[in-house]
Amino acid sequence: MVGVVSQKDALERAYKVGLDLVEVSPNADPPVCKILNYGKYKFEEQKKRAEIRKKQKIIEIKEIQLRPGIDVHDFEVKMRSARKFIQEGDKLKVTLRFRGRELSHQQLGVEVLNKVKATLEDIAKVEQHPKLEGKRMIMVMGPVK
Repeated sequence: MVGVVSQKDALERAYKVGLDLVEVSPNADPPVCKILNYGKYKFEEQKKRAEIRKKQKIIEIKEIQLRPGIDVHDFEVKMRSARKFIQEGDKLKVTLRFRGRELSHQQLGVEVLNKVKATLEDIAKVEQHPKLEGKRMIMVMGPVK
């Protein structure tokens, strides 16, 4: 902490020590500068950014596909994989496909999706409620924080 110094004096001080004069805050009045090794500073900043990126969790959307007439055992297998996806921190897209005359019995699809919601309610919350898009009914669930 030197205080307010002229630019020429600051450059001379940096040159004597063999380091660089780096402007830290250009918008301040007067501008704030530091005397430091610029190459080392850039390297440390790069390491910090890499460390932050490594700690980030990228949330993916995993999908399971069901049918209105799904059997009990098949449903349990699908729920096991869905539970694994949500516990890993990913979002879950539940797609219910209708074929042929099944489309006229949409209440069966809603029942299946409600069963999925009830099965996973301890670890997941519904982010997008079931909605019909063409011949598919889609619901999105995410992990509970």
